[in-house]
Amino acid sequence: MSHHKNHEKLAKIKESINNTDQLSDSQKSDSVKRIEEWALEDKAFGTLQEELIKISEFFKEIFSELGLK
Repeated sequence: MSHHKNHEKLAKIKESINNTDQLSDSQKSDSVKRIEEWALEDKAFGTLQEELIKISEFFKEIFSELGLK
């Protein structure tokens, strides 16, 4: 996955996080923090997906909407 595509997908995920009422403020904060760390460390995207799904099943919906899983 190219850097530009990663950036677009991460931006969409962060937007979904901020707009949902399915996550608590703490879950939102933790999720965004993990995304930002992932972007800085350039981790494998699959690792990020797994970490976010551990926070909430809500992320399965987001990834599905983006065609990622």
